[in-house]
Amino acid sequence: MIELLSDTALLFGRYWRQTLASRIGIVFGVLQPLLYLVLFGPVLANVRLGTAGDSWQVLVPGLLVQLGLFSAAFAGFGILIEKQHGVVERMRVTPVSRLALVLGRVLRDVVVLLIQSVLIVLVAVPFGLRAPLGGVLIGFAFVALLTVSLASLSYALAMRAASPQTFAPVINSVNMPAMLLSGILLPMALAPMWLDVMSRFVPFRYMVDAVREVFLGHYWNGTVGVGAAVALAFSAVALWIGTRLFSRAAS
Repeated sequence: MIELLSDTALLFGRYWRQTLASRIGIVFGVLQPLLYLVLFGPVLANVRLGTAGDSWQVLVPGLLVQLGLFSAAFAGFGILIEKQHGVVERMRVTPVSRLALVLGRVLRDVVVLLIQSVLIVLVAVPFGLRAPLGGVLIGFAFVALLTVSLASLSYALAMRAASPQTFAPVINSVNMPAMLLSGILLPMALAPMWLDVMSRFVPFRYMVDAVREVFLGHYWNGTVGVGAAVALAFSAVALWIGTRLFSRAAS
């Protein structure tokens, strides 16, 4: 366990230094949600959304989940670049823990996504977002869990993908329907019954609903409980699958 923690910290430091050397990546990573915030948020100001809270308490939680959904899912592109330059092959011959190879990267992704989430919330406040600090922090916890699960799966897929041309279509094919069915931009209360039923098979919907509730200051209702249970279960299963596949491919 000590060796695993040491190796994970070592890998995290390596990739965090790479991130700091390219700060512009953090800014551009948050650009799309900010565009939704600035250009789409005001459109919802006078729209009846069929749910509690104002337009900002509906949109901002969805954008936080969207940030995790898209950024973490595409994290595997870094592996593809390293494979092309022989970095992965050199790491394979070192005694570093195979589990740490993915955990170090995932931890870096969590920190980056949390920084971007803070930026989104800070920008949303002047537009009219009002949410309790506790609710915002819980929302960040959901983003962290989502990042852990999706980044792990992304790295595992990247280790098995032959090229970016193979990797990208798979991610896009999963992400787009997941985003539309999770109610990220608009609550599924506005959807027809058949679409609402379909969305209940998408775990991200329960996370979005839970984050919206905590942004309203509702911490102890069933929606938050279900969302937390789904987030924990999904992250546990995805982390197990992702690290297992990654470790096999890295052996």
